[in-house]
Amino acid sequence: MIGSKPLFFIAVLFLILCASIILATGMGFLKITALEVIEILGSRLLGHDPSAINPTFPFVVMEVRLPRILTSALVGGGLAVAGAVFQAILLNPLADPYTLGISSGAAFGASLAIILTLFGIIIPPWLSIPVFAFLGAMATLVGVFSLASTDNQLSSNTLILSGVIIAAILSAGIGFIKYLADEQVSIIIFWLMGSFVGRTWADVLTTSLVVFPGLLFMLYFARDLNIMALGERTANSLGVDSSRVKKMLLICASLITAICVSVSGIIGFIGLIIPHLLRMVLGPDNRVLLPACFLGGASLLLGADTITRAWLPSEIPIGVLTSLIGGPFFCYIFRKKQLAKNS
Repeated sequence: MIGSKPLFFIAVLFLILCASIILATGMGFLKITALEVIEILGSRLLGHDPSAINPTFPFVVMEVRLPRILTSALVGGGLAVAGAVFQAILLNPLADPYTLGISSGAAFGASLAIILTLFGIIIPPWLSIPVFAFLGAMATLVGVFSLASTDNQLSSNTLILSGVIIAAILSAGIGFIKYLADEQVSIIIFWLMGSFVGRTWADVLTTSLVVFPGLLFMLYFARDLNIMALGERTANSLGVDSSRVKKMLLICASLITAICVSVSGIIGFIGLIIPHLLRMVLGPDNRVLLPACFLGGASLLLGADTITRAWLPSEIPIGVLTSLIGGPFFCYIFRKKQLAKNS
């Protein structure tokens, strides 16, 4: 039974996200008030043109800003949920798609799809990048777990180091792909720095078709995740097939990471910061934590993207900003964990 306080907190996060979307839609070179944004959205839902509004506003809102804003929210929510699942499964607060190298693996796969296209190999454009990103993420997951395992036992203490090693190898591979791309190297750089420039409704749809079912799938196993926190032996004695649940959730989290990277490039630390902060507020119950992480991650990445798009003199890649925020936070968590271990 979930208490009223966590549900109230989730409702507040939902309202914050909705308000952030409306406010962010009105921000930019062309200022649009929140009331005008609401009127435009309402008129589109009702199927008629808004009255007494600048005729360029509906185009700017519906075709330029809103697709980018919704994509950034979906990617932020997806990465935060994936990070929460990685941390819950591995019982390690430092685990997330970025630090485990999963994001780098997905970016390597996406970069490989781009270079194959540049070399004239015909791949369906709507299928190539997401599929290659997923294959890269899954291959990285297998590599990290194989490197970290000993006698079929996965050591969470060595998992982060394994992720760093695999990510370094992938970085070299991406560098080689950049060299092969030659004059088209700017396309590859997108995956390294992350950006939501030029996102369309197709990106919103593609991301939604993976992130929302993935979130529901993880929520279905939230109770099992709670039980698995007691230990694999205890979970198995209570009827939870830990090995099966772990594999399914890791695949699901990797798929969400892959689709997010395929539309935005590498965006680090969202999956580390949000689950850790919300776990401090709401506790470890994944039935509450997972939806809260989605809403919190969506709001954080949307806010960061709005800063780069509307506040700074010139737009910087979103992955740079999140790394500047998340890097010191990662150091804080690592240091806190080391002090707790030594005390």
